Amino acid sequence: MIGMAREQRLAEVFVEIADSLIDDFDVLDLLQRLTTRCVELLDVSAAGILLADAHGELQVIAASDEHTRLLEVFGRQHDQGPCTECFRTGRARVNIDLLRHEATAAWPRFAPRARETGFVTTHAIPLRLRDRVVGALNLFQTVAHRLSGDDAVLAQALADIATITILQQRTLERSHVENAQLNGALTSRILVEQAKGVLAERWNTSVDDAFVALRGYARTHHLRLTDFARSIVDGSFDTSSITAPGADA
Repeated sequence: MIGMAREQRLAEVFVEIADSLIDDFDVLDLLQRLTTRCVELLDVSAAGILLADAHGELQVIAASDEHTRLLEVFGRQHDQGPCTECFRTGRARVNIDLLRHEATAAWPRFAPRARETGFVTTHAIPLRLRDRVVGALNLFQTVAHRLSGDDAVLAQALADIATITILQQRTLERSHVENAQLNGALTSRILVEQAKGVLAERWNTSVDDAFVALRGYARTHHLRLTDFARSIVDGSFDTSSITAPGADA
């Protein structure tokens, strides 16, 4: 995607995000959408967003695919990886070659696991507002392709949007509201993960396909993703109403 076509798509994405920032918007769905837009606009293979919880511990909140989510979870569990370092320092790290000895030396557990997943290059962008850092955006590539200076600026802009989305401008100075926002988003992610597992097992399909069906049904029927996931987990929703992946093929 180059030239005017890329600029037009970029403008459309920012309008799409702005239109989503209404009262009572679904923060989880918006962050999930941001990860897929990062893949599209930055020509990377995968993206993930991690947020700090009330205790300052990073948690995976959104990922463009299941492999990336699992890798982020692995890195968080072992307190390793550029995303963790980016969160602690508040500084971006781009064009990290995971094949180099330096990466393995710095993150002896994370780097080999990332390579096993198929990633050879990674970038970490802080989710920050002024001096406040609430998480990080991780970008991965399966080919040795450097992120240009312009793309690094765009990545930071997308991360800034995520930050504003999470904090909401009218509550930035109210820390108790901020914590409630973050904890609410993390609770929502747990419910969605559980719902994905329920559907994947029921349909004997991948969790990625289950999530596409879950999110598609919620958006088509104007349901909040978190509420819909909760109804699947507690059994109050008849999942036979959702079209299983491949059923209409």
